[in-house]
Amino acid sequence: MTSPYPDLMTEIRDFRLHHPDIRYVDLICLDIPGHFYGKRYPMDMLEKVAAGGSLKLPQNCIQLGLQGGVYEIGDYFFKDGDPDAERRLVPGTLKVVSWEAQPLGQMLITSDGTAAPIVFEPREVLARVLERLRGKGIHPVVAFELEFYLFDKHLRDGHPQYPRDQLCNDADDQPNMHIDRLSRFAPVLGEMVEAARSQGVDATVITAEHGPGQFEINFGHLDDGLRAADWAALFCRSTRGVALKHGYRASFMAKPYLQHPGSGMHVHVSVYDEAGLNLLADDDQRSLGHAVAGCLELLPGCMPVFAPNINALRRFGGSVNIANRASWGMESRDASLRIPDSDPHNRRIEHRLAGADANPYLVLAAILAGIEHGLEARREPIAPVNTDRNSGVEFPLDMLASLDGMQSNPDLQTALGAEFVNVYCENKRQDHLAFMQDISAREYRWYL
Repeated sequence: MTSPYPDLMTEIRDFRLHHPDIRYVDLICLDIPGHFYGKRYPMDMLEKVAAGGSLKLPQNCIQLGLQGGVYEIGDYFFKDGDPDAERRLVPGTLKVVSWEAQPLGQMLITSDGTAAPIVFEPREVLARVLERLRGKGIHPVVAFELEFYLFDKHLRDGHPQYPRDQLCNDADDQPNMHIDRLSRFAPVLGEMVEAARSQGVDATVITAEHGPGQFEINFGHLDDGLRAADWAALFCRSTRGVALKHGYRASFMAKPYLQHPGSGMHVHVSVYDEAGLNLLADDDQRSLGHAVAGCLELLPGCMPVFAPNINALRRFGGSVNIANRASWGMESRDASLRIPDSDPHNRRIEHRLAGADANPYLVLAAILAGIEHGLEARREPIAPVNTDRNSGVEFPLDMLASLDGMQSNPDLQTALGAEFVNVYCENKRQDHLAFMQDISAREYRWYL
């Protein structure tokens, strides 16, 4: 058998040699809401797929609703016959699943790179943006940072409870950034990092964050944007699995507590030319200003990507280190775009607006589209918050208004693909309307 990806066949055979007890592998792909879907394959069938054998899944798996609902979007689902679409294995992603009770492997699959990529698959959307940038001689280097909360495994009346550490069984109910919290939760945090590394994810710094049971883990910088987004997606999957193994519930929900800080997805981006020179340091940093201006100009239209649900929009109210407008600043954590202090070669933008539950492929695609837009338009940015604390551009904090803004934005239709924008916005619109079909206990208390 000859594989279209020669290293892929070697990867599979080496994996089987070193893990003879693993009989099944989960082939997984991220959908629009940010959930993995896929199939569990016998290991002995994987080489056939790698050699060019068919690997097909329903095309419309990608656009299932947040709760798995089927939405009619254009001709999809109800008028297209729900056809199968080709997927391929992603080389370098066949890894051991260490948090399951039985031996298991997992591997990413995607439609990008196939004969007929699915234009609304999140990984394909990012792949097209990266390919377009490469054609212009622009090469991003990317690093994600993800915040998340640990909760007790059991909910109380549907509400999350503070986690108890395994050393003294005390509830972590004090918001702080103390280093002692890392020690109290060392067993679960340590295994989270090891599980991530076993997936090939370069998990680095761990921080105890402001919220009770809240942590942040940083990833290394990568010159492969697709792989960087893969890391963020895989980390969420392994972290949830390890937490359950230890008796906790891990969540990337953007705003689980109204009284405590939300969880964000911070993305550091530098861009380089063919010679390896940092474009953001070019022309005495005027290019940095242009990139910032482009990101800020597209940011209001990208809100459905950065805040993909009603809970994510709650994160923008009353918390520390979170912007309520499209803004930027040098070393400013309460701006949407922070410019960290660095030498010219490492000059970068830290995009801080997205919630931790956003889709990492789409977040990075939107950020890169903003940088591309700015470098080409060459407009000057608004004043930084360092010189004007009131500087900033309003962005929508209502779900339906944000969707209208994205769907009607011609720049985003061009940058991300018109078909994707329409499918994505309709998916989110119907998710939102489905969510609103419920009368809460508060409504009865207030209005009955």
